[in-house]
Amino acid sequence: MSELVVHAPIVAVTVYPDRARITRRGRVVVPAGDQTVYVEPLPLLLQDDSVRVSGRGPATVLGVDVATRHHPQAPDETVAELERQRRQAQDEIAALTDADDVQVQLETFLAQLAKRAGGSFARTLASGDATAELGGFTESLASRLAAVRATRRELTVQRRDVEDRLAAVGRRLAALSEQRVPDRRSAAVTLEAESEAEVEIELSYVVPAAGWSSSYDVRLRGDQLTLNWYGLVTQATGEDWPECDLTLSTARPTVTAKVPELDPWFLDRSHPPVPVAAAPLSRGMARTDAFAETLQAAAPAFVEQQAAVEQGVTAASYTPPRPVAVPADGATHRATIAAIELDAALDYITAPVRSTDVHLRATVVNSSAHTLPAGKAAVFHDADFVGSAALPLWAPGEDVELALGLDDRVRVERKLVRRDATKATLGSTRRRQVEYETKIENHTPRAARITVLDQFPVARDHEITVKRLTAEPEPAETTDLGVVTWKLDLGPGATATVRFAFRVDSAKAVDLTGWRE
Repeated sequence: MSELVVHAPIVAVTVYPDRARITRRGRVVVPAGDQTVYVEPLPLLLQDDSVRVSGRGPATVLGVDVATRHHPQAPDETVAELERQRRQAQDEIAALTDADDVQVQLETFLAQLAKRAGGSFARTLASGDATAELGGFTESLASRLAAVRATRRELTVQRRDVEDRLAAVGRRLAALSEQRVPDRRSAAVTLEAESEAEVEIELSYVVPAAGWSSSYDVRLRGDQLTLNWYGLVTQATGEDWPECDLTLSTARPTVTAKVPELDPWFLDRSHPPVPVAAAPLSRGMARTDAFAETLQAAAPAFVEQQAAVEQGVTAASYTPPRPVAVPADGATHRATIAAIELDAALDYITAPVRSTDVHLRATVVNSSAHTLPAGKAAVFHDADFVGSAALPLWAPGEDVELALGLDDRVRVERKLVRRDATKATLGSTRRRQVEYETKIENHTPRAARITVLDQFPVARDHEITVKRLTAEPEPAETTDLGVVTWKLDLGPGATATVRFAFRVDSAKAVDLTGWRE
């Protein structure tokens, strides 16, 4: 059987979180009888068992085999052009090196000529003859040497430029390391036709080293939150994806802003450390220690197109509104998926026992039909970038708390207003008593709901007792681990004060650890 190679460019790509399915399509005229048609070049990384063939036309597919075809040079046009540029740059460097060698030899010759002529001209000067001739010779020699050195400097500059160009080509080739390999896979499709006919062959296969992830822009304007969802596509499969039908699928074929959370505060009896002989460090051991671009608004605002959505039973597929080319360079290429308008319930949260920073927080319900994958979000207040946040997997109808950065217009001050301590006497206990006052001021132009967190210690020994004395106003919640929560509603310009006191009693024999003020 004769061989036919069909030109079947990439016409569609479906990208999964950790791989991609490629679809190629091409037309070829096949003679009557059995005929093997080769679809190539295909990437070396393709999974053999994922190859599928379909098509149109009066022919029957008898089988498909995948084999490795050996080529004298890389078949990818981009890589072939880069290889040509590299060879050209190497030839230019060789030519510049030869030209510099000629100038070096000329400089050496002129130096030797000046040395040999020195004795003769010394005798001539002593006799007082041929002064003008000597002056002309020296001027000519100096001019020639200056020209030689200027030429060498120019050659050095040219060589540096070519070396920089060669290094750039080398970096691009290194990024396309998979495509530089001249060998490629080939799909041998065996067809049977009753008569000569033109057929269309469609070949699909799955490759690893590709995937997509989610990225978000969260923009807060008043109480309205806009969530722009982007798909970040990367691939290093060994073949460039041209502009084609690109689909992002959630199916799986097989410094972050964070609201404050308080850890438990434990008190315990002091236990002397058990001495342990220090083991010598072995050789080689080391010690280790633990955006925004804004566009000033001019009416009307840009309208951002959204991806077409196809919801499946367990996954969804998104087709960006315009074709996206994705080269096999490992770089990130962004495609817009959706812009979602959501209502946000805003409040503030602060833990002055740790920091007086006040965090703006939004509780948002996903009112869209999209299940939003986890991803990093850039947070904006109007046009101002305020930080980053991590979005969890977010299902429709589910509410999520989003940390939206700090707001300096809500001020918090916490201070120790009382401290009492008694020493243990015979048969008595040691007592520590403290009281804190926290002042909260709302300097925003609107009413604010503010959550204030504080804490008292938790005893880990039966001879240590902790008692909460004062909590004004009454806390909204107190946990077994000592976290006390107040929820305050403050109008514009309003001020509130929280008072909190507790007492710790410990036995005389107890050496208390974990205490802090």
